[in-house]
Amino acid sequence: MYLHIGEDILVKTDDVIAILDKKLLQDSPIMSEFLEKKSDVTSHLAKNSVKSIVVTDKQVYYSPLASSTLKKRSLQPSLLIDDIDIL
Repeated sequence: MYLHIGEDILVKTDDVIAILDKKLLQDSPIMSEFLEKKSDVTSHLAKNSVKSIVVTDKQVYYSPLASSTLKKRSLQPSLLIDDIDIL
């Protein structure tokens, strides 16, 4: 299944390690250090404000969508084109 994380980016849910709220950046020096080390594989998807951080095995995404929204989307069953009968 795929998860839409903003700006037309889809990520395989199997690749998602963590979906974090942006407040963790302000409250955790360890998280800030981790993100600094991952700066070479970071993508900013938010044109205005960052609301969450999506960590995958290969990439870190700054998403404009709230972590609660991403969680809800990740729990919804996906609809595949193969499952639709075309008349």
